[in-house]
Amino acid sequence: MFSGLFGQFLIVGGGLILLIWGADRFVHGAAATARNLGVAPLLIGLTVVAFATSAPEILVSIDASLRGQPGLAYGNAIGSNIVNIGLVLGAVAIIRPIQLRSATLRREMPALLAVTLLTVSLFLDSYLSRVDGVVMLTGLIIVMIWLARLGMRSAPEDPIKQEFEAEIPTDVSMPMALFWLSLGLGTLLLGAHMLVGGSLEIAKALGVSEVVIGILLVAFGTSLPELAVSLVSAMKGEYGLAIGNIVGSNIFNLLAVIGVAAAIAPASTAPSVLSLHIFVMVAFTLVLFAMTYDYDGKSELSRIEGAALLIAFIAYDTYVVLQNVRMD
Repeated sequence: MFSGLFGQFLIVGGGLILLIWGADRFVHGAAATARNLGVAPLLIGLTVVAFATSAPEILVSIDASLRGQPGLAYGNAIGSNIVNIGLVLGAVAIIRPIQLRSATLRREMPALLAVTLLTVSLFLDSYLSRVDGVVMLTGLIIVMIWLARLGMRSAPEDPIKQEFEAEIPTDVSMPMALFWLSLGLGTLLLGAHMLVGGSLEIAKALGVSEVVIGILLVAFGTSLPELAVSLVSAMKGEYGLAIGNIVGSNIFNLLAVIGVAAAIAPASTAPSVLSLHIFVMVAFTLVLFAMTYDYDGKSELSRIEGAALLIAFIAYDTYVVLQNVRMD
């Protein structure tokens, strides 16, 4: 068993490497293409980059759903949001407290809450239909339009505006931008296919559900790009990007990843999804909202708050492992 399992872990590892590299090139190409077309940097950051950052999760969702395993996609989306808040923001805040000075970003936080509550309402009947998928994808279009308008109305002095201005590439020709966009997308497709295939085999070998593998393994892997971006941004003092990357990614994870999965392969959801995993995701989102709310005049995610998020994430993952994974 272990030799075959080891081989599947190697396939998953190879898929993750391709996903991480492909996501970086895809985001780079998409941002450069948009900038060459004259799109404003803040608009690119709030829409193009936010959507492209969730490309690994979206492609994994499509691949899993086409294989008739939408549970892996649901677990990936829910787990990624938990990883993004608990692990990524928790670890980054411990290394360097994240200051929240952007008015644009503060307006995004209620949107994340609204999208999270919409997701919960669709899971309440323990079945995601194509209608639910269409509702979420429609919500995705509405959110993108709202983000575009938000970007156009943002004040010129908003810190996140300068951060996007500095980070979005300016010296990439259109042919090179399209080359990186295409290469990144192709690499993402291959990486997603390897990751999903290996993950399903691991789920069978360990005797666990695809939802659990999505939450424990796939979600962690597809969130590695967000961890890298947020950590580098925080070290540069670009706090708006550090947390904005997570907020945008979480919105797109729910609407695009679950929406695509439900539209392709409607399915019932395991009882644990609503009783545990969705509950934990909502709890993390509410805690993040409370921590970043400017009630004390500091507007920052402190080291203590980061440690609390990280400890809660470790406790949750440990509980899921102990409850589900058995080694025969």
